[in-house]
Amino acid sequence: MIAAIETLAQSIPVSQACAALGFPRSHLYRSRQPQPVGEKPPRPSPARSLSPVERATVRDLLESERFIDQSPYEVYATLLDEGEYVCSIRTMYRILHAYKEVQERRHQRQHPAYAPPELLATGPNQVWSWDITKLRGPAKWHYYYLYTMLDIYSRYAVGWLLAEQESAALAQQLIEVSCEKQQIAAGQLTLHADRQSSRTIVG
Repeated sequence: MIAAIETLAQSIPVSQACAALGFPRSHLYRSRQPQPVGEKPPRPSPARSLSPVERATVRDLLESERFIDQSPYEVYATLLDEGEYVCSIRTMYRILHAYKEVQERRHQRQHPAYAPPELLATGPNQVWSWDITKLRGPAKWHYYYLYTMLDIYSRYAVGWLLAEQESAALAQQLIEVSCEKQQIAAGQLTLHADRQSSRTIVG
């Protein structure tokens, strides 16, 4: 494209040649400039930049016991209140970023991996699970509550109760009657109830 414009520009003005081919003149002029050979020279360090010793001092200050739990904004404000200025907030972040300490600098406790608790039944009448299901009644806003007690090993319904209200006393009564019916001895049974038990409306 540039070669075609250069050829066309020999007979017509550059602006008309670029307009005819839909090419920006700025790109053409930029292509005519000599390109630097080799790598770009390193960016000169600002005259007011901190020396390595000063940067180390700022890092030690940020990691000190006094400021280890504070962000650079808080450290900066605290030092200014005390009449002390070490560097800007942005410089503090640059120093922390150089040591990959921007996100979290505190020593946090590492929690070991553990398996979630699981109830295991190797036979009947070892673990029961109970829940309450909300049933729609014959009239609007009228509901029944079905208390169900299941043996998780056999999936057998060891007890159930239908009531017009949800009550801990009724649940306790169902547990006692079911244990007596199944002849459960003391310390034999483990009861499980979901903390976020479902309230299913059955039509």
